[in-house]
Amino acid sequence: MSLADAAPPTPEGYDKYAFEPFAVTVDLAVLTVREERLHVLLVQRGQEPYAGEWALPGGFVLPRESAESAARRELAEETGLPEATVAGLHLEQLRTYSDPDRDPRMRVVSVAFTALVPGLPEPRGGGDAAEARWLPYGSYGPLAFDHDRILADARERVGAKLEYSCLATAFCPPEFTLGELRQVYETVWGVALDRPNFRRKVLTTPGFVRAVEGPPRRTGGRGKPAALYRAGEATALHPPLLRPEGHSS
Repeated sequence: MSLADAAPPTPEGYDKYAFEPFAVTVDLAVLTVREERLHVLLVQRGQEPYAGEWALPGGFVLPRESAESAARRELAEETGLPEATVAGLHLEQLRTYSDPDRDPRMRVVSVAFTALVPGLPEPRGGGDAAEARWLPYGSYGPLAFDHDRILADARERVGAKLEYSCLATAFCPPEFTLGELRQVYETVWGVALDRPNFRRKVLTTPGFVRAVEGPPRRTGGRGKPAALYRAGEATALHPPLLRPEGHSS
């Protein structure tokens, strides 16, 4: 162990055993759009507690490890995704979950992360996960621990991010129709959008998309040619593209 990795000395007179110890874990709510449905990356637990039940990937933070480093390590170990793929993911810290009874083993505080990602490969179980899968959101039973709450919070965060950023274009082909872009919003938000209104908002938002000049064009249903677009140069939406009133994810 290098000097940089060594734990700092305990200040004189400070008793680090004066407080009851507790563990810190990480949990990852990783979402993607597949086959026009929102999918979540889940693992089947291979040991107690909750053996055999579905849960979010995650695990304990090691003594000399940051929460984000632990999140990437656990994601690679439990899902078998390539380390290079995991290292390139943009993980956003969601919130901290600290209910004293959230884990039956001991007091455990979890730092949760979320990501909405395109095109990850198929996972496979590893570490203490018996299996790993992409599953359609809501197609499984209750998740282990408080992971249903974490996942619901993650979907709401991602849904809000679609309102203010250009994230949705990352889930379309390099050249896409406005119908394909609208499908991303409808999938994550869980609500049907008015097509003319959506089209108007997208095309009047500066830098959101840019039209593809000339061919290729493709049929957009019922034989009608549909214009193709690419992601624009903007990263934030001004004005935001808000969900219909009364709807959340």
